[in-house]
Amino acid sequence: MTTSREKILAAAAEMIEEDVAASLSVRAVATRAGVSVGSLRFHFPTQRELQDAVLARVYESIVPDDPVHDRRRPARDRLVDCLRQILTPAGVGADARRTWKMIYEKFIEPEPTADAQKTYLGYERESMRRVQYWLSVLADEGVAIVHDRTTSARFLLTVLNGLSVERAMPTGESRLKNETETLYTAVDFVLGHDR
Repeated sequence: MTTSREKILAAAAEMIEEDVAASLSVRAVATRAGVSVGSLRFHFPTQRELQDAVLARVYESIVPDDPVHDRRRPARDRLVDCLRQILTPAGVGADARRTWKMIYEKFIEPEPTADAQKTYLGYERESMRRVQYWLSVLADEGVAIVHDRTTSARFLLTVLNGLSVERAMPTGESRLKNETETLYTAVDFVLGHDR
């Protein structure tokens, strides 16, 4: 039997799948889920809690396997693999250009509305949460993280943003080789490794 919480999360995930910039208003999600606004508010007292929960669920469905836990491999390799998972959904070449076109049309070109800002910040929070989690797992294993986790996560996400733009650009070089070198350089900086 599907609980009302599950119905709400499924409805919100469908709305995001249909429109990545969907604002997930309480009324719209409740209507889509077939539950009352009161029921939605019981499970998710704020719109931000609803957005964070559904984005975490969407992310888990996109990236179901978490290589950070495979202790048979060096920490730097695991972190690079984790970061690469964030890049994969954006695609390469034409797929990456479509992704960036959609991001531009939804979040950059128009004057940002309060709803668009909330939506974008939700994506940013979930990305930060995920990278900080990976860094925490490694730190708990005794791996040194040179800078605080928030600064390190922000730096790694900035590198990923740059790489995702590069994936949309034409290139005559080996994109995978350059991307891999960049990811290892960024991870080595965060972990304080000299190559």
